[in-house]
Amino acid sequence: MASRAASGSAPAPAPSGVPASAGADVPELHTDNYWLLMAGIMAASMIQILDTTIANVAIPHMQSSLGATVDTVTWVLTSYIIASAVALPLTGWLADRIGARRLFISSVGGFIVASMLCGMAQNLEEMVIFRALQGVAGAFIAPLSQSFMLDSTRPSKHPQIMSVWGMGIMIGPILGPILGGWLTESVNWRWVFYVNLPIGVFSMSALIAYLPHREQKRRKFDIFGFALLAVCLTSLQLMLDRGTQLDWFDSGEIWLYALVCASTGWMVVVHFATAANPMFETTLFKDRNFAIALSFMIVIGIVMFAVMALMPPMLQNLFGYGVIDTGIVLMPRGVGILFSMQISGWLMRRGFDARPVVATGFLICALSLWQMSHWSLAVDQFHIIMSGLLQGLGMGLVFIPLQVSAFATLKPHLRTDGSSLLNLMRSIGASIGISIMTALLGQNIQTSHEELAGHVTAATGGFIDFSTIDRFQALGDAALRIVDAEVNRQAAMVAYIDDFYLMMWITLAAAPLTLIMRKNVSPHAARKVEISE
Repeated sequence: MASRAASGSAPAPAPSGVPASAGADVPELHTDNYWLLMAGIMAASMIQILDTTIANVAIPHMQSSLGATVDTVTWVLTSYIIASAVALPLTGWLADRIGARRLFISSVGGFIVASMLCGMAQNLEEMVIFRALQGVAGAFIAPLSQSFMLDSTRPSKHPQIMSVWGMGIMIGPILGPILGGWLTESVNWRWVFYVNLPIGVFSMSALIAYLPHREQKRRKFDIFGFALLAVCLTSLQLMLDRGTQLDWFDSGEIWLYALVCASTGWMVVVHFATAANPMFETTLFKDRNFAIALSFMIVIGIVMFAVMALMPPMLQNLFGYGVIDTGIVLMPRGVGILFSMQISGWLMRRGFDARPVVATGFLICALSLWQMSHWSLAVDQFHIIMSGLLQGLGMGLVFIPLQVSAFATLKPHLRTDGSSLLNLMRSIGASIGISIMTALLGQNIQTSHEELAGHVTAATGGFIDFSTIDRFQALGDAALRIVDAEVNRQAAMVAYIDDFYLMMWITLAAAPLTLIMRKNVSPHAARKVEISE
């Protein structure tokens, strides 16, 4: 019995799925095997978050195998992102309507089937359809996993269990490219999807056996609000994903996406504020800490996912690292996250104020980005590893206190909706960050190349006399190509530095927002206050 209490389960047995007594330090829902349930939930979260990045490195291999072009093969990624973003807001309503347990198990099962279909796809059309199905099924996993972990754990252990959940969410994007690259090189790109099967089967077995039932309730579906939100998110994702290919606002298609996104966006705000039964209860947005956490999740998405999108191509194209070497250099970022999440979870359990912890995390992230903005083509592995480790430490200090503060004062029935919104904001932040940083990277490469090439003259050419190089014919052409290649490398490095510098300022701008957060209250204390009121 002592081990059960230590694990976060109720100290006294209760029928599976029965809510805990109000105000007591016992979980909302009881399960017969707490640790196996947590392992099953984490396995589901891991395969879902891995699939947001694991397929990226296999895109060139998919292109040749599926007979796609450079432009069309990107729909393999776009279809997953759009489908996931549109489905995410439905999580709360579906959980109430058909039951959270049934929805969670069905989502994991659907994700496994969609992964199998992706691995068996024979052409681009099939792959895009199956990836969209995978995105819809996977959209419900993250918010449901978070809410079930909270509901199955006693309130005093919420910071500890959120640090466990956060590890999977934060480590997944780091492991994805490494695992995807190794599978693609060692076996076949199709194993990028097949790898989900054994993990998914274990997860589904644990969920079927031990996932508790949650009370269902009748809830009217806000079809108008969902339609507006779906159109807004779809147009935003299409604008971000297609912008680089179509030269952004020089294209009429991008202008169309932007206008549709802007017009439906303000309609969503007005509708959610005035509707009698909106998709999300207005109570969520009235909670100051939760509202601020939504904005912070956008920053986390921008900084974390944009950096992870920029680092592999930079290391491979400019520094000549292989896929495995790239993974080894990036791995310490995950180590930093693991370490600092344990520290932040310990601080939250001891009742420390979350505000200075979150602010410190943002400042540490800004410091690491400042270091990265001073890199050159001569930077060694030690400095790359240390900057990544430092950034991981900062991210871990931000993520757990933010999650604990966001959920501490939310009523249990709002947790699923709250989790879906937080995950949606992180996804939007990642899309915005990757698109903006990629666009700026391409633009700055051209600008920097032009500026650097202007300084390559006969006076600066060293042993090369550009005025007489034509007489060397093939050798002269080879020399010019070598010079041009070096100018390209230097221009690309300058462009990467500019991106890191911009992300540093975005991170610094987020830190002062912690001043308007309320002092965090422990989840157990928050429930006592709620009962007294």
